[in-house]
Amino acid sequence: MKVYHYFLIALLVILIDQTSKVLVHEYMYLYETIHVLPTAESEFGFKLHYILNPGMAFGIRWESEFGKLALTLFRMVAMFGIAWYLVHMFRKQAHAGFLICLGLILGGAVGNVIDSIFYGVIFNNAPLNSPTPWFHGQVIDMLFFPLFKYTWPEWMPGLSGEEFLFFSPVFNIADSSIFLGVTSILIFQKRFFKDEHAAAERAAQPAEAAAVEVPAAESTPPPAAEESAAPPAQ
Repeated sequence: MKVYHYFLIALLVILIDQTSKVLVHEYMYLYETIHVLPTAESEFGFKLHYILNPGMAFGIRWESEFGKLALTLFRMVAMFGIAWYLVHMFRKQAHAGFLICLGLILGGAVGNVIDSIFYGVIFNNAPLNSPTPWFHGQVIDMLFFPLFKYTWPEWMPGLSGEEFLFFSPVFNIADSSIFLGVTSILIFQKRFFKDEHAAAERAAQPAEAAAVEVPAAESTPPPAAEESAAPPAQ
């Protein structure tokens, strides 16, 4: 594959992510929920739930004004850093699977950067009291997978009687792409970096061999003094 193929993967993620966000914004109202699987009014399953997230992935938020601006700038730096690293690793002939994962991560990063930079202007969704809509757009999240609910037992300190919902975060295609890319690298790192792992193992072998204690040579008792062969004089 050519290097631009991996950037096309990132572009495909961006297009799917932005299309889904625009459709949700245009055809759903804020906090609306659409039951997808199952289609009945079930508490659990797969749902589309339209929310705005001023913070990080999976609903994690930074409440301060400085935090939001810093997060947007960090996303921009990370976006260019990942793009440079993808090209760098391609030139080093890295594993194609690893480069695909980088393309997924890059596409997800760019997708959320677009939200942060432009959505405050395009969709007028910047938080109240923001000094400018630029760089203060809120990310549109919509994918919601509540699977089960659990009530903590009374003996659990600090959590007794509270309800726990799994999986409670609401996220988007960009978040999913980043998560898939990072998780795949962690799972398949030995395959992606098999040459590095083999070199590390070869380098460790001499060190391990040197660390093995050589058994000391068995000491032999000194030879007994030879008795004189000549008989004593008469």
